[in-house]
Amino acid sequence: MLPAYTKIMWRLFNRRRLLDIKSLTRKAHYSRLVLGIETSCDDTGAAVLDETGTILGESLYSQKEVHLRTGGIIPTVAQQLHRESIEVVVHEALERSGVAPSQLSAVATTVKPGLALSLGIGLEFSKKFVRKHNKPFIPIHHMEAHALTIRMLQPVPFPFLVLLVSGGHSLLAVARGVDDFLHLGHTLDEAPGDTLDKVARRLSLTKHPNCSTLSGGQAIELLARSGDRRKFPFRTPMGRIYDCCFSFAGLRSQITMSIMKKEAEEGIEQGTLLSCVNDIAAATQHTVAVHLAKRTHRAILFCKENGLLSSEDPILVMSGGVASNQYIRKTLTVLTEKTGLRLLCPPPRFCTDNGVMIAWNGVERLREGKGILSPNEDVCYEPKAPLGVDISAKVRTAGIRLPSGRMKISF
Repeated sequence: MLPAYTKIMWRLFNRRRLLDIKSLTRKAHYSRLVLGIETSCDDTGAAVLDETGTILGESLYSQKEVHLRTGGIIPTVAQQLHRESIEVVVHEALERSGVAPSQLSAVATTVKPGLALSLGIGLEFSKKFVRKHNKPFIPIHHMEAHALTIRMLQPVPFPFLVLLVSGGHSLLAVARGVDDFLHLGHTLDEAPGDTLDKVARRLSLTKHPNCSTLSGGQAIELLARSGDRRKFPFRTPMGRIYDCCFSFAGLRSQITMSIMKKEAEEGIEQGTLLSCVNDIAAATQHTVAVHLAKRTHRAILFCKENGLLSSEDPILVMSGGVASNQYIRKTLTVLTEKTGLRLLCPPPRFCTDNGVMIAWNGVERLREGKGILSPNEDVCYEPKAPLGVDISAKVRTAGIRLPSGRMKISF
């Protein structure tokens, strides 16, 4: 008989051997592997996915702390940080996946829209990579990737309505296919995430003991939980304009004027925390949420009138960094329950910019053979790029008015 120690070691050896065989078998079944690279703004991300959406390896470097110290994103700083980190991030994603460059089916990279200097770093690196390893290249539209992320997580058939909200963008569109979108409306000035960040900076929330390491939007959401939104009844923008576009610059002006008034009342200078920051945060978040909900409500009515959504299971997908905000999610949930739609949102970690969503967009395009380029084809980045066919003028002409009465949000 074998000694007890030997038996234990033999069992461990066989278990390790079985795990190694399973790992090799699993990798053998990966028919298509895509490396995704994201550098559209201030996050350097990379991920390797198989065609089922399984994340084999991922790496993400956030520049948030640097930009918090500088009071906002400085494009040249973002560019330099991308340049310093991209090779490491891509190497980590590949190493964690156990996939060699030779095993990749394609490389997908964000080329539009975004900060020009940031996009340039990702595209330059990707061009060299695909040429060195002779791999197909798939240029990715950043907002298309956000819109399709939900399909990586659960089976969501086309068509569906999508609300994309982030620090740089806000738009409504109908997703009819992987590269087929009807653009219903967009921001006319600044994006909701940008508004939240600027309000947080004006309130000097980095000086708040609970907010020093949070982004502007995160700080607003945190403080709003204990604030009274009714103390600052900000007007919802564009009340008499019957389309699906957004505007947040006017709202920010309202908020700035209120902050200046309170500073005068409390006898403090700009840069000092007001006693009512929680109330201002709550009112700001609420008004942003209601504005998004009202424009989305009109989009839902337009889609129903024109038969653009499934009659059996109409779906609204909300994605982008601002979609991580739980108050805004709840507001849109109230709307979808009222209008008979189902709201789907990716988990917060997939709402913010990341390499996973870019790789998944690459998988979807690779499956359908759309937008796949040879490694030597020239590609240019586009800081501004619309998503799909713009029918916002048709929406405006329809002049759909919302039902009277306020949306009741009780939570």
